[in-house]
Amino acid sequence: MPRYELALIMKAMQRPEMAAALRRTVEALLENGALVRNLENLGERTLPYKISKHNLRHTRGGYFSVDFEAPPAIIPTMLDHLARDVDVVRPTILKHKSPTTEDSCPGLIPPAYEAKLRSKRK
Repeated sequence: MPRYELALIMKAMQRPEMAAALRRTVEALLENGALVRNLENLGERTLPYKISKHNLRHTRGGYFSVDFEAPPAIIPTMLDHLARDVDVVRPTILKHKSPTTEDSCPGLIPPAYEAKLRSKRK
């Protein structure tokens, strides 16, 4: 399964309401077959610009990052679910690049300039 990162901006709420909203989000991921690796609270900040969502204007928000593995088929479903959640101001799902090993990439192979020059002279 590919690895994804869910970057969430939640509306500014008290701690119990914020925990309940995050629990709903993580449970929705788990119900759809995702494996949550990490949940990170990045803190509450002033938004860079006012965001209107669900007939409210938001100027502050809580930033969260959820690292998870999931089948690609559930990504549109999750974005739709998060768009309908009244506590989520901005959901973004990013795909992690798969780690590459040095064995899989041989690097740059220098061209054979001598062979090219000899074939043009004849």
